[in-house]
Amino acid sequence: MTRDFDADVVVVGGGISGLASALGLQQRGARVVLLEAAPRAGGAIGSSREHGCLLESGPNSALETTPLIGPLLNELGISGERIDTNAAARNRFILRDGKLIALPLSPSALFITRLFSTRAKLRLFREPFIGRGAQDAEETVAGFVRRRLGTEFLDYAINPFVGGVYAGNPATLSVSAAFPRLHELEQAHGSLIRGQLAGARARARNPEKSKHSAAMFAFREGMQTLTDAIARRLARVELATEVVGVMPGDGGYVVAASGANGLREFRARAVLLATPAYAAASLVAPFAATAAAALAAVSYPPVAVAFSVYRRSAIAHPLDGFGMLIPECERRQILGTIFSSTLFENRAPDGWVLLTSFVGGTRQPELAQRGEPAIAGLVQTELAALLGISADPEFVHVKRWPRAIPQYTLGHAGRIAEVAAAERSFPGLFFCANYRGGISIGDCIKSADRAADQAAAFLRCA
Repeated sequence: MTRDFDADVVVVGGGISGLASALGLQQRGARVVLLEAAPRAGGAIGSSREHGCLLESGPNSALETTPLIGPLLNELGISGERIDTNAAARNRFILRDGKLIALPLSPSALFITRLFSTRAKLRLFREPFIGRGAQDAEETVAGFVRRRLGTEFLDYAINPFVGGVYAGNPATLSVSAAFPRLHELEQAHGSLIRGQLAGARARARNPEKSKHSAAMFAFREGMQTLTDAIARRLARVELATEVVGVMPGDGGYVVAASGANGLREFRARAVLLATPAYAAASLVAPFAATAAAALAAVSYPPVAVAFSVYRRSAIAHPLDGFGMLIPECERRQILGTIFSSTLFENRAPDGWVLLTSFVGGTRQPELAQRGEPAIAGLVQTELAALLGISADPEFVHVKRWPRAIPQYTLGHAGRIAEVAAAERSFPGLFFCANYRGGISIGDCIKSADRAADQAAAFLRCA
């Protein structure tokens, strides 16, 4: 039966989701071809050296939220390349009234911090007595936090956090889709505080870790170490090969792709789409119009990343933390900055500091669409004001992402339900990308493992 096919599964897209799915399928005995439009695998993950500094164009780190990560690194032979965060990176700074204040990391720190007013702290005592929201009523992150914790915690904790993680707006994100843990705590315990207290023992036994408690790590030469290692393990990867069509038929799928050798067709028993939602939408539109419309409705705001390198002596701030996040109400022109050379070793030469700043998102998309010199200029102005920088940078490099991070906005669960319906209607069709199941590297690895399981089960039964 398999002689009639080029592969058991064609995986479309070579980002972390596609790479991990393809590896999982290969480990389960499937013949896999991975097709990637770019000249290298890795997707948004990309690491490079410039003037001795390590620049991460996409994710700068990962959280070990799933027990799948350790065995994966061992299997790939890169566990020895893993590095953990420096102890000096413990603080997370939030801007309030023009000053950077460390986010409190314990209950005792919460009650002495200057980040929140006395009134806001006292408001927390009401949280256990606020009724749970309706289970079937979708609520924005902003509505949920304001209802349970108050406006000040929304403005100075959740808003900057959402800007840093999603480059998004809590007033448009769905709490049950973007932060399902919060929604589940309220539904199960009627209170976030009671849920945290009641669930401590269960969390200790659970091999899955929350993003709050999971260990953060990277690699000596950057996150591309991970994607390069997966790509090397795959039996067949075709780069610079853009998929232009997918069509079901004859007991399988025909995937049309354009590359250096012109237009080619790949026949497979199954196809796994590991592309951004908008790309998947165009591929399935000819035969799954409803799912295509749902995928096309997932928005991706533009984000610019600016890497700035300074002499350490030029910066007044001690840079004793992970970085800084900027609440929208502070009316600045950056979303936040990672203190990259504090966070991990080997990021900048001695005496130099590497700062990674983010611009745009849903908050100010027009800023991310400016030219690179303009973006570099506004970032330098902001950093000088916020960190007390007294000299020009040694160099600045800007990377722009016209479509950056998928937004889990209101209605996202319904959109994903349409995707799942298409998988049921077209056996052998699978979707796996960061618009489904979470946007972090750990989320993508977990989703890829699940997709590989489902595709392998289909192959056994087909």
